[in-house]
Amino acid sequence: MSDHRNILYFLLGILTAAVVVLGYNFYQSKKQPDGFQINVGPNGVKIEGK
Repeated sequence: MSDHRNILYFLLGILTAAVVVLGYNFYQSKKQPDGFQINVGPNGVKIEGK
């Protein structure tokens, strides 16, 4: 019975780590970068301060 409990704890740890990693990646993708953003397009050069 303890083998099943160890496997359950292992899977729970893996699931927790995956949720933490995915949450961190989501946070980093939504965070606004510091500094300036320079866009070059058909309408010319556009500089935005962040």
